[in-house]
Amino acid sequence: MNEANITADIAIVGAGMAGASLAAEIGDAARVVLIEGEAQPGYHSTGRSAAFWSETYGGPAVQPLTSASFAYLEDHGFLGDRGEIHIARAEDRATIDAMGSAFGGSVRLDRLSAEALRARVPGLRAGFVGGLDEPTCRDIDVAGLHAHYLARAKRAGCMLLTDARVLAVRREAGEWRLATPAGEVRARLLVNAAGAWADELARLAGAAPIGIQPYRRTVVQLQVDPPAPATLPLVMDAAGGFYFKPEAGGRIWLSPHDETPCLPCDAAPDELDVATAIDRLERVVDWRVVRRERAWAGLRSFAPDRAPVYGFDGRVEGFFWFAGQGGFGIQTAPAAAMIGAALLLGKQAPASVRAIDPDAYRPTRFGG
Repeated sequence: MNEANITADIAIVGAGMAGASLAAEIGDAARVVLIEGEAQPGYHSTGRSAAFWSETYGGPAVQPLTSASFAYLEDHGFLGDRGEIHIARAEDRATIDAMGSAFGGSVRLDRLSAEALRARVPGLRAGFVGGLDEPTCRDIDVAGLHAHYLARAKRAGCMLLTDARVLAVRREAGEWRLATPAGEVRARLLVNAAGAWADELARLAGAAPIGIQPYRRTVVQLQVDPPAPATLPLVMDAAGGFYFKPEAGGRIWLSPHDETPCLPCDAAPDELDVATAIDRLERVVDWRVVRRERAWAGLRSFAPDRAPVYGFDGRVEGFFWFAGQGGFGIQTAPAAAMIGAALLLGKQAPASVRAIDPDAYRPTRFGG
């Protein structure tokens, strides 16, 4: 163990997209140390994203964060053309209607006929009667965005510790002391950006767990015949049973949209989930699966109400939550980091996120 002591104003636990973006947004306003338990940042969730930006993904509570993040992502070159369609069988018409109403005109959603669906998805099987076109959906360069935030944080003087899982936490004389394999870290404020491990870190710090639950999500890369056209949009099942999008060389990325509760872990794909995904694809299109090339799984962690959690704990001094971002933490990262930095530093939020009410995301909504 390196016995060196590190002193900072703010210690952020978790160097995935959440922690990295917040560290970058704080800038030179404070001395920050970013603490990562793995050998590299973004190993568990950030590095396993399906890599799309969709304003409807995550629901109405998340949409303002997603929409407010667009300008930053676009201006920095992290978005690419894609588009999205939500496809529906006859029994899913009510779901499509409800979706159109839920976003109240805040997201462009255009009705699609069965014929229009077949023009957008070659080989679509019978049974799909219509859907919604979400033309604003984009691909997102997840690795590029994460690296950008880490670089911004580094330029601002942030120290990154890897292989530094937090082993013990105590508060003494108005500061936090964190024991890690990289040495002891001392800081006035402790930020919980630990993703699937957020409740575990809260317990170590003496805060009440919120009930942030990790779920496993599976993605498989397939070669299909005929090859998927590069212009294919993200195809989302209105009933929530699957989604797929094209990748290089006519391949697709396919998910069964699974949410399997699990303990915080290095998630691995379950063979049954992979088989389920392929079976669902074959019921949707008449493409032949030529080869399964690889499969992976990541963790998506949700608070009980499935909205993110940003703000100071109501009972434990100096403990700040920045967690529960589910599968949408990539696409909301710019807005979330701006809001989180403003709350953490006690400053006014930037104009681009000022219309978003941070009270909707505070941890005190759970009674803490």
